[in-house]
Amino acid sequence: MPMNTNCHIVLRNEYGSIKATRDIHNSVNPPGDKHVADRLSGVADDAMSHMASGTGADAGSSATTLTTENARVALDSTTQGTAAADNDVVYVATFPAGTGTGTITEAGIFNDATTDTGDLLCYSHFTGIAKAAGDALEITWTLTCGAS
Repeated sequence: MPMNTNCHIVLRNEYGSIKATRDIHNSVNPPGDKHVADRLSGVADDAMSHMASGTGADAGSSATTLTTENARVALDSTTQGTAAADNDVVYVATFPAGTGTGTITEAGIFNDATTDTGDLLCYSHFTGIAKAAGDALEITWTLTCGAS
C-alpha cells in the first residue's frame, strides 16, 4: 500500500488574517520511502525534524532536495493520528515573519537542520504564494501509511 501525503499551507499577514491557502495531495517520493523502510528495519536514520520552503521549479517525484531552498525551520510538532486514524503522522512547521520571504513554490520535510542536506521525506510543488516580510507561513503535512 502506498504512503500518501496531504499538504495544507496557510499564509497569514502580520495581523493574522489569511492571505492565501493551498491544499496539495501527493505521494511520498522514493528517498522518503527509503527513509521509512530504514526506520522500520532499525537502520539508524535521524527522525524528521525540519521543514524547508523554496522558490524553485518542480524538482519532480525523485527529488532529494528542493530546487531553490530559501528557508528551513524546526518542526513545531510531529504527532501520530488519533485511534481512528492511527496510521497518520502529522508534521507542522511555521515560517515566521522575516523567514523565507519571496514567492514560495515548493516545500519539503527533512531530518537535518542544514540547507540542502538530510533525507527528504515529502516534497510538494505548488502555485506560488507571495510571502512578504511581515507574513507567517504555516505548513501542515499529513502522511498516511497504507492509503490507497
